[in-house]
Amino acid sequence: MKIVFVDKSLKGGLLVSSVYEKAQLGNTTKALDKLSKGFIKTAIDNAEFKGGVEKMLRLPSVPGLSGQLLLLGLGDPKAHTALTLEKVGARLFTCLNALREKKAIIDISDISGVKDLSVAECVAYLASGALIRSWKFDKYKTKREKEDLPVLNELVFVTPSVKESQKAFDKLEAIAGGNRLTRLVVSEPPNVVYPEAMAKYARELKKIGVQVQVLGEKEMKKLGFGALLGVGQGSVRESQLVIMKWMGSAKRADKPIAIVGKGITFDTGGINIKPSNGMEDMKYDMAGSGVVLGLMKSLAMRKAKVNVVGVMALAENMPSGSAQRPSDVVKSLSGQTIEVLNTDAEGRLVLADALWYTQAKFKPQYMIDLATLTGAVTVALGYEYAGLFSNNDKLCDMLTKAGETVGEPLWRLPMGKAYDKDINSDVADVKNVGSGRGAGSITAAQFLERFVNKTPWAHLDIAGMAWDKADKPLTGKGATGYGVRLLNEFLVRNFEK
Repeated sequence: MKIVFVDKSLKGGLLVSSVYEKAQLGNTTKALDKLSKGFIKTAIDNAEFKGGVEKMLRLPSVPGLSGQLLLLGLGDPKAHTALTLEKVGARLFTCLNALREKKAIIDISDISGVKDLSVAECVAYLASGALIRSWKFDKYKTKREKEDLPVLNELVFVTPSVKESQKAFDKLEAIAGGNRLTRLVVSEPPNVVYPEAMAKYARELKKIGVQVQVLGEKEMKKLGFGALLGVGQGSVRESQLVIMKWMGSAKRADKPIAIVGKGITFDTGGINIKPSNGMEDMKYDMAGSGVVLGLMKSLAMRKAKVNVVGVMALAENMPSGSAQRPSDVVKSLSGQTIEVLNTDAEGRLVLADALWYTQAKFKPQYMIDLATLTGAVTVALGYEYAGLFSNNDKLCDMLTKAGETVGEPLWRLPMGKAYDKDINSDVADVKNVGSGRGAGSITAAQFLERFVNKTPWAHLDIAGMAWDKADKPLTGKGATGYGVRLLNEFLVRNFEK
């Protein structure tokens, strides 16, 4: 979908203009009402339209106006944030698309009073919300009803400063581009996206300046990636470790921020096979790596002034004659031995080697991992927050504030010696599950902490946030791309000043 910024209203499509709280008309709406001799005000009164946020009133015919008019409720601008403006933009796109319009002109260039944002920036955030919502995964639908085919292909936004709106939107468009890439790879079926396919997606980022290195099984075996390789040994698909670097800091020697993602491209559970009901959802068990991939694209597209290393730990967890067995003992890259009591607790195994490799090779100032790691986190938090675990209070605070800003919230859960003791093994250094069903997300985080070697670290368990069966305001149903916007905001506000 094409998004254009102009400094005055144009003809050639449906017009969207503003109404504020208590049915106060925006400037363009006032002018149109005068032109129509009070027709619009009468229509608003008759419809009892009060201008509430995201409320809309469609007027198919207005005296003096050649096309349709859609009145957009914006409520009290002082109550808005960048996030609420994006949600309004997303809701507007949904409405316009349903009206089967090819083009729309949005003139809300009278909005003012939004905290910390100019009018031109407000317009950019509305456009960003529309852009994010416009993405839909339907590439495999060969037969669709006419009404299901998208027709809206251009949104024209009126702004007091084309240059300022475009500058703000360019950054937001880069972040949306990363979000879309994440949603794409998470949505793809597992016969299309598997470890080597993810590595191919990463190599495509070389074209925009990302440095990419891929380690195959031969290289990882030589280095000692026993935990990661153990997970993938039951699959015909070769496991991969993908390292991506964006070195955009003005001070090239600055220690990087490291982002590590779990990438189980399909998780059957292995020998501890999952129940068949819902197993199809396990195509998105690589969402953590999908976030890393999307983040690296965003950083390169917006030329971020920060050094970031992104690592994807990729494997397919399958049952076969060569698969890892419950009670196997593997030697991790760190040298620690792991008793594998449950082959369905595999994400922490691939992350163990990836985290150790990342902290040892790159010496990051902070290290963050993302993983659809446990079902237990959804028992604790439902589908409203991702679980946050960390050995560093400052890092937790930075991540939490970033999440609040972009609508990707985190909730910190405890860690401690009692939980850590629960994963001590009788036959190895550590076992990959706790002794009971309680605190499953916490014991998983305790397991990961044994492989970060005192690096300031945070673990984001995004199992409840990577995919949504409800209709989210910005992303709709399906893959959400949760984490891309959060980490971009985290980097911008803390490291790119």
